[in-house]
Amino acid sequence: MSLVSQSRIVITGAGGQLGRALADRAPEAVALGRADLDITDSDAVAAAVRSGDVVLNCAAYTAVDAAESDRAAARAGNVTGPGILAARCREIGARLVHISTDYVFDGTGERPYEPSDPTGPTSVYGSTKLAGERAVLLADPRATIVRTAWVYTGDRGDFVATMRRLEAERETISVVEDQVGSPTYAPDLAAGLLELVAQHKNPGVVHATGSGAVSRFELARAVFAELGADPDRVRPCGSADFPSPARRPAYSVLSNRSWVAVGLTPLRDWRDALSDALLRVAPR
Repeated sequence: MSLVSQSRIVITGAGGQLGRALADRAPEAVALGRADLDITDSDAVAAAVRSGDVVLNCAAYTAVDAAESDRAAARAGNVTGPGILAARCREIGARLVHISTDYVFDGTGERPYEPSDPTGPTSVYGSTKLAGERAVLLADPRATIVRTAWVYTGDRGDFVATMRRLEAERETISVVEDQVGSPTYAPDLAAGLLELVAQHKNPGVVHATGSGAVSRFELARAVFAELGADPDRVRPCGSADFPSPARRPAYSVLSNRSWVAVGLTPLRDWRDALSDALLRVAPR
């Protein structure tokens, strides 16, 4: 029996990498992309969601640098929309699982962040995602917030996919070594979210990422090694060498203890997941 057979699953933001991974693992779900549902439209949300549904909200404004100058759009996608979705879910009697991010923290930590740790976003993207969490819980205290980080599939515009492309295009590349996080393979996260849905529990705010931690530089070297390329072609540099409109957290490691504490299976070690991901998108 499917883990989700007892509930009608609605996936918002189904065109993104996590939304696609969820739809692949739960083909019976109602998968709604941006063209199918505008989560800032309260009437449209009410028409799409019905009592008893479980809504997995993957919809978000994720253009981190663009958000610095496009604040209205970032706020609409990350605050207004989730708040409306949560309010409608509460009115209708649906359960909401909302996806958030490591960017709600300031990135100065020295140990994995727990859900109860003080937040302190340093970018518009992070600020709007944190405000979105608050809007969701204000509108529906029963909602679940799942923070994750460094999500990838390896086949589109994510970090791993970019490293694959650059390996084929350049003799050497420079990658920052002063940003540390936990790479999270989207299909692994999707499986975890469906396990969460099957539990019929509300754990509040939890963290779910791939196990372990690595720098961007080390992750790039691992991608090269998995592709059979010389990892020494990846050279270390600092974030200051790649200035950008938005400040990235230097330390983005999220503790999975809250996830395990409610009986959920830890996501795989990041290196094992990376190997599997690259076998799928770039068979050796």
